[in-house]
Amino acid sequence: MSGSPDSAVTRRAFVVGAAAAAGSAALAGPLATAASAAGFGWSDDGSNYVVDTGASLVFKVSKTTGDLTSLAYKGTEYQGYGGKNSHIESGLGNSTVTLARSGSTILISVTHGTLRHYYAARSGENNVYLWTDKADSSVGATRYIVRVRAGLFLNDQPDSYTYTASTIEASDVFAKSDGQTRSKHYSKLRVIDYDYVGWTTGSVGLWIVRSNHEKASGGPFYRSLLRHQSADGGGLYEILYYGENQTEDERYGLQGPYVIAFTDGGAPASALYHGTLTTPWADSLGIAGYVPDSGRGRVAGVGITGRDTAYPYTVGLANGTAQYWAAARARDGYFSVSRILPGAYTLTVYKGELAVCSTQVTVSAGATTTLNTIAIPSSNDPSTATAIWRIGDWNGTPSGFKNADLMTYAHPSDVRAASWTGNVVIGSGTETSAFPCYLWKDVNSGLLVYFRLTAAQAAAAHTLRIGVTTAYANGRPQITVNDTWTSAIPAPPAQPSTRSLTVGSYRGNNHTFTYSVPASAWRTDTGQYNVLKINVVSGSGTTGYLSAGTAIDAIDLLA
Repeated sequence: MSGSPDSAVTRRAFVVGAAAAAGSAALAGPLATAASAAGFGWSDDGSNYVVDTGASLVFKVSKTTGDLTSLAYKGTEYQGYGGKNSHIESGLGNSTVTLARSGSTILISVTHGTLRHYYAARSGENNVYLWTDKADSSVGATRYIVRVRAGLFLNDQPDSYTYTASTIEASDVFAKSDGQTRSKHYSKLRVIDYDYVGWTTGSVGLWIVRSNHEKASGGPFYRSLLRHQSADGGGLYEILYYGENQTEDERYGLQGPYVIAFTDGGAPASALYHGTLTTPWADSLGIAGYVPDSGRGRVAGVGITGRDTAYPYTVGLANGTAQYWAAARARDGYFSVSRILPGAYTLTVYKGELAVCSTQVTVSAGATTTLNTIAIPSSNDPSTATAIWRIGDWNGTPSGFKNADLMTYAHPSDVRAASWTGNVVIGSGTETSAFPCYLWKDVNSGLLVYFRLTAAQAAAAHTLRIGVTTAYANGRPQITVNDTWTSAIPAPPAQPSTRSLTVGSYRGNNHTFTYSVPASAWRTDTGQYNVLKINVVSGSGTTGYLSAGTAIDAIDLLA
């Protein structure tokens, strides 16, 4: 769900996207100042450092593991389910844990091998600030999970929690008795879509406010775990690196701050969001890898021409060590990306999620790099090519195709999914909505598309294009026309090697397959339909929805 909560849903879990952030601050009120608050301080109970924020929050951190062992707000304990603590990954184990106070800030530092993790408290605030500095691959995929006791928030969010009725895939996808599916993977949202994730009762809200993900991987459109609930409690995630359907190598370095925030029921204060949060109070705390705003730069572009104004455009910056993004302004394409680490970056302009232009840019500390108008060449947008017919939109996503929206929060076997089979007729008016967003070798390979050509069109060779957004097990399309001409099997493009289509993500590496169909393949009788058959081929995969498959962006036959 996105947007601010209303009175009808204040007891439900919800996520607010970036577009709604500006209107949410009034729900929580301004942040408490860092002036000394009564009770602010820390103690040692023998096993834990106990931090009292001087507001309504007291938390404990284990002196041996760095786990968060207690999270008490207004006297109610929220931490813990299944006997587990809140922590990095599934817990780091034996670590070196130290505490230091600097004025109105308390910092707890955790060292585990080459990984460093930090908790900070500010006097008078009901927040825990966290940073994680991962130097290498000695710790696996990196997440922080806040484990929340059962019964404190309603377990009624329909599509983003684990419901352990019966396992249908691996150990993390389940089916309810009514045929609906659940998994912790099914978040619905891309990273660019949300600022925080959590739950509210109407009088208490518990949230994780995400970091800017500058050291994460996957870009602005990546989807990953956000939260889950089950009979024994719930989990809130900040995913710093996750390998599922990942398109990039892991980046290393300091990530944060991200924030565990309590409120009186409303959304967390907007001053905590990654776009507006500043932490000059942390500049001198000695956090490994910390770079203050003075050591960062900015990129601003005066505009982008050649845009199709029917689509949103996003500007991304990325190199091997960091990533950033910002929306381009709808009316002229102006954009601004702030707080960037110095270095050389590839700047990419996305139409929807389809890369349509790129250039190089260098960022310097304390300076703004201003770019002149960026012009998108018309040849870079596949939509500008004249087509005899087209199914879908060239926007880098399967939006509009059958079951496309559902697949971001359900398994393909879900009872709510329309049939994955069925053929398509050009000119019917339902070409896109009737075409399945995903094709699998063992499920719906051999789908047929019927279309007519004029005599002039049938007398010429044409190029057929199939755009895909990801693939599983090297699934890729091979085509046959009128049972008389069959294309060669195309080489598989680079795609993530893990599950994708069954864990709520179509985001991989966009790729366009092109097929040169000779004139001899067409039927010359203009009253007859030509028949295009699309098969999924691969020597990998297993059966069913884990057979080789691919997600569709658009299909067209060029004039």
